[in-house]
Amino acid sequence: MKTVGNVLWFIFAGVWLALSYAIGGLIMCITIIGIPFGIQAFKLAGLALWPFGRTTTMRASSGSLEVLFNVIWLVLFGWAIFIVHLISGALLCITIIGIPFGIQAFKLSTLALWPFGRVITSTNSQRTH
Repeated sequence: MKTVGNVLWFIFAGVWLALSYAIGGLIMCITIIGIPFGIQAFKLAGLALWPFGRTTTMRASSGSLEVLFNVIWLVLFGWAIFIVHLISGALLCITIIGIPFGIQAFKLSTLALWPFGRVITSTNSQRTH
Protein backbone atom coordinates (compact mmCIF):
# COMPACT_ATOMS: atom_id res chain seq x y z
CA MET A 1 0.00 0.00 0.00
CA LYS A 2 2.89 2.35 0.78
CA THR A 3 4.26 2.25 -2.78
CA VAL A 4 0.84 2.63 -4.40
CA GLY A 5 0.02 5.54 -2.09
CA ASN A 6 3.34 7.23 -2.86
CA VAL A 7 2.90 6.84 -6.61
CA LEU A 8 -0.64 8.24 -6.54
CA TRP A 9 0.44 11.05 -4.20
CA PHE A 10 3.41 11.86 -6.46
CA ILE A 11 1.25 12.06 -9.58
CA PHE A 12 -1.63 14.09 -8.15
CA ALA A 13 -0.04 16.28 -5.49
CA GLY A 14 3.55 15.45 -4.56
CA VAL A 15 5.36 16.73 -7.60
CA TRP A 16 3.56 20.08 -7.46
CA LEU A 17 3.98 20.50 -3.72
CA ALA A 18 7.65 19.55 -3.83
CA LEU A 19 8.29 21.89 -6.74
CA SER A 20 6.56 24.76 -4.91
CA TYR A 21 8.56 24.14 -1.73
CA ALA A 22 11.80 23.83 -3.70
CA ILE A 23 11.21 27.11 -5.56
CA GLY A 24 10.37 28.78 -2.25
CA GLY A 25 13.55 27.33 -0.75
CA LEU A 26 15.65 28.64 -3.63
CA ILE A 27 14.17 32.10 -3.25
CA MET A 28 14.87 32.06 0.49
CA CYS A 29 18.47 30.90 -0.12
CA ILE A 30 19.24 34.00 -2.22
CA THR A 31 20.19 35.87 0.94
CA ILE A 32 22.51 34.54 3.62
CA ILE A 33 19.89 35.24 6.29
CA GLY A 34 17.32 33.14 4.43
CA ILE A 35 19.45 30.00 4.05
CA PRO A 36 18.21 28.26 7.24
CA PHE A 37 14.63 28.87 6.13
CA GLY A 38 15.38 27.62 2.62
CA ILE A 39 16.77 24.40 4.08
CA GLN A 40 13.50 23.89 5.96
CA ALA A 41 11.56 24.45 2.73
CA PHE A 42 13.72 21.75 1.09
CA LYS A 43 12.88 19.45 4.01
CA LEU A 44 9.19 20.05 3.33
CA ALA A 45 9.78 19.39 -0.37
CA GLY A 46 11.37 16.05 0.40
CA LEU A 47 8.48 14.90 2.56
CA ALA A 48 5.88 16.28 0.14
CA LEU A 49 7.40 14.27 -2.70
CA TRP A 50 7.15 10.81 -1.09
CA PRO A 51 5.29 10.93 2.29
CA PHE A 52 3.98 7.39 2.76
CA GLY A 53 6.26 5.31 4.97
CA ARG A 54 7.94 8.38 6.45
CA THR A 55 7.22 10.44 9.53
CA THR A 56 8.61 13.40 11.42
CA THR A 57 10.12 13.22 14.87
CA MET A 58 11.50 15.87 17.19
CA ARG A 59 15.22 15.72 17.90
CA ALA A 60 16.86 17.09 21.00
CA SER A 61 16.58 20.86 21.01
CA SER A 62 19.55 22.85 19.76
CA GLY A 63 18.69 25.77 22.01
CA SER A 64 17.13 29.17 21.84
CA LEU A 65 18.24 29.88 18.25
CA GLU A 66 16.14 26.96 17.02
CA VAL A 67 13.11 28.28 18.91
CA LEU A 68 13.71 31.78 17.54
CA PHE A 69 13.90 30.46 13.96
CA ASN A 70 10.72 28.43 14.50
CA VAL A 71 8.89 31.52 15.77
CA ILE A 72 10.10 33.56 12.77
CA TRP A 73 9.06 30.71 10.44
CA LEU A 74 5.66 30.48 12.15
CA VAL A 75 4.96 34.20 11.83
CA LEU A 76 6.19 34.60 8.24
CA PHE A 77 5.30 31.33 6.49
CA GLY A 78 4.22 28.55 8.81
CA TRP A 79 0.73 29.61 9.73
CA ALA A 80 -0.37 30.00 6.10
CA ILE A 81 1.15 26.69 4.98
CA PHE A 82 -0.34 24.99 8.05
CA ILE A 83 -3.85 26.25 7.28
CA VAL A 84 -3.62 25.21 3.63
CA HIS A 85 -2.54 21.69 4.60
CA LEU A 86 -5.30 21.45 7.23
CA ILE A 87 -7.98 22.49 4.75
CA SER A 88 -6.58 20.11 2.11
CA GLY A 89 -6.47 17.26 4.63
CA ALA A 90 -10.04 17.91 5.75
CA LEU A 91 -11.28 17.97 2.15
CA LEU A 92 -9.40 14.77 1.34
CA CYS A 93 -10.88 13.03 4.37
CA ILE A 94 -14.44 13.57 3.10
CA THR A 95 -14.21 10.37 1.06
CA ILE A 96 -13.00 7.00 2.32
CA ILE A 97 -10.50 6.72 -0.53
CA GLY A 98 -9.05 10.13 0.32
CA ILE A 99 -8.46 9.45 4.03
CA PRO A 100 -4.87 8.14 3.62
CA PHE A 101 -4.02 11.20 1.54
CA GLY A 102 -5.66 13.49 4.10
CA ILE A 103 -3.50 11.94 6.81
CA GLN A 104 -0.41 12.78 4.72
CA ALA A 105 -1.60 16.37 4.39
CA PHE A 106 -1.97 16.55 8.19
CA LYS A 107 1.57 15.16 8.54
CA LEU A 108 2.85 17.93 6.26
CA SER A 109 0.91 20.51 8.27
CA THR A 110 2.76 19.69 11.49
CA LEU A 111 6.12 19.97 9.74
CA ALA A 112 5.07 23.23 8.07
CA LEU A 113 4.09 24.74 11.42
CA TRP A 114 7.33 24.10 13.36
CA PRO A 115 10.05 22.66 11.06
CA PHE A 116 13.27 23.45 12.92
CA GLY A 117 14.25 20.55 15.14
CA ARG A 118 12.16 17.99 13.26
CA VAL A 119 13.76 15.07 11.47
CA ILE A 120 12.14 13.01 8.72
CA THR A 121 12.53 9.29 9.39
CA SER A 122 11.29 6.08 7.85
CA THR A 123 8.45 4.44 9.72
CA ASN A 124 10.32 1.15 9.32
CA SER A 125 13.28 2.48 11.32
CA GLN A 126 11.22 3.46 14.37
CA ARG A 127 11.36 1.16 17.36
CA THR A 128 8.24 0.25 19.26
CA HIS A 129 8.50 0.27 23.03
